[in-house]
Amino acid sequence: MTANTTVRSIKALVRAPDPLTQSAVSGHLDSAPNIEVVSPERPDPVDVAVIVAERMTVEVTSLLRRIKDTLRVPVVLIPSEIDRADLFTAVECNVVAVLPRVAATSNRIQETVLTAAAGGGVYPTQLLGELLRQIERMQREVLSPHGLHTSGLTPREIDVLRLMSEGLDTAEIADRMCLSERAVKRVVFGVTRRLNLRNRPHAVAYALRSGVI
Repeated sequence: MTANTTVRSIKALVRAPDPLTQSAVSGHLDSAPNIEVVSPERPDPVDVAVIVAERMTVEVTSLLRRIKDTLRVPVVLIPSEIDRADLFTAVECNVVAVLPRVAATSNRIQETVLTAAAGGGVYPTQLLGELLRQIERMQREVLSPHGLHTSGLTPREIDVLRLMSEGLDTAEIADRMCLSERAVKRVVFGVTRRLNLRNRPHAVAYALRSGVI
C-alpha cells in the first residue's frame, strides 16, 4: 500500500511596475504545479518574493528593504538592467537571484523561484564575479582593518559562539578562553545588540548560517 504524500506549494509574492507585467509574471508562475502566487493584499505566508523592475531606483530599493524587514524571505529580482554599483545593495536586501528581463522565460522564472525557495542563488556569471570582487574589497579595505569577518563578527565573537554551539556555559567558555564571565557576557550582548539577534540560540544560528562555525 503506497502512502499518499502531498508536496507543499511554494507561495510567491509578485510585484511589478505595471498591471500587464504583473499579470504575465504571475501567470508564468501559476502555470507551475508547485508554485502558488499569493495576493499582494494578503501576502502572508510567503516563501519567495519576485520583484520586476526597470532598474534599482530609490523606490525599488525601499520596496526591497520593506520586504526584507516584514516578510524576511528570499527575493528574486527581474530587472531590465542593473548597475554593478547596485548589486551589493540588492544582496543586502535579501536578493538571492537576479534574472535579467531579456532572459526571463516562463521556465527560467519558475526554476529561479524554486531555487530561491530551496535556499539557493542564481546570478549571471558576470554579476557573480563582480559580487565576489566587491566582497573581497570590503574584506580587505573595511572589515580586516577593524578585525571583522564578512559575517560582521570579530574573531573573539566567533570563538565564543563556537564554544556556545558546543554546549559550553558562560563559566566554561570563560575558563576555556581565559576571560572573565563578565567579559563573555559582554561579548554575547555585543553580538546580539549589534546584529539585532534575539538571544544566544539566535546568535549561534546566525554564526552557523554565516559559515563561521
